[in-house]
Amino acid sequence: MSFPETSRIRQLDTHRLIPSKYSENGDSVLVRIADDDDHLQSIFDLDHATNDRLLAENDLLPGIGVDELVFSVPSYRIINAAFTHAHPLGSRFNGPDRGAWYAGFALETSHAEVAWHKSLELAEIDWQNESVTYDDYLADFGGEYHDIREADDFMDCLTPDSYVASQGLAERLLEDGSSGVIYPSVRHPGGVCLACFRPALVGNVRKSARYRFTWSGKAEPEIELEEAYL
Repeated sequence: MSFPETSRIRQLDTHRLIPSKYSENGDSVLVRIADDDDHLQSIFDLDHATNDRLLAENDLLPGIGVDELVFSVPSYRIINAAFTHAHPLGSRFNGPDRGAWYAGFALETSHAEVAWHKSLELAEIDWQNESVTYDDYLADFGGEYHDIREADDFMDCLTPDSYVASQGLAERLLEDGSSGVIYPSVRHPGGVCLACFRPALVGNVRKSARYRFTWSGKAEPEIELEEAYL
């Protein structure tokens, strides 16, 4: 089966939104359930024993080897977490055993992608009153990436409610050594997204801002800039 054509890109300042509670220097949710410092340490020890990122960094996770992870670079924990904390059902261009670094070329695209997925999550539990903060991480990319923006043969990879075709393509590309996929945003018309398959290719990661998404009885959230870091 054929692969999409590749495009050589140099894309600076792509946007990836991460819930602030998982962000670097964020307050751990474990603090809230600890009775005291000793209890908190015990909880952290248990968390570390089952944390996929930490398991991968000790070469104990089947989906990705420690030799592929990055260390001693800014935000390396954030980078590694993207590849080791995969959704149990996978995402558009990755399966459940190995994640990918997803980013939008524009901030509005990342906002739309996050808002759509979180809105779906809230709708599934019949709850539309929620406030969540997300940290926007910028990253730079360069090199050859498979590109399906104008590839009619791969439009089934953009099916709004199915990842079957896209995950199948991603598996074959990963095995063939691909860097990742550039694709049209399914949630933001005209937007462009990138799924990077390799931790070492995620460059110059830095936290730029924090945004608050607020759902107040409506499917679409209000989005406000809460704090700028750059």
